[in-house]
Amino acid sequence: MNTQEVANKWLQMCREGKNLECINELYHESIVSKEMPGVPHGEVVSGKENVYEKSKQWLDNVVEFHKSEISEPVIAENHFTTKMSFDITFKDRGRQQMDEICVYEVKDGKITNEQFFYTM
Repeated sequence: MNTQEVANKWLQMCREGKNLECINELYHESIVSKEMPGVPHGEVVSGKENVYEKSKQWLDNVVEFHKSEISEPVIAENHFTTKMSFDITFKDRGRQQMDEICVYEVKDGKITNEQFFYTM
């Protein structure tokens, strides 16, 4: 798959709530995930299993998604970006509104890097 195809598949799966399945299908074994400083699971997580576990822990902490929006991807060669907006109630920190920019790198049809930009 090229970058556009990966981005489209990623978007479809995330909009359907298949985030963990998305990691299994579209992420490279040596994926690197970068968060903003100060997040509970660490700023940099490497490896598909660890990124899967980080995402699973985040999802397990969600009580309710009140609203979730993901923009259409913007493609630049082997990168794509989207904006995510959420209104979520978490078990450990209550209800929060979040806006973030997500940047993904694709090589050989798999996502090899992801980075998230948001205000904590």
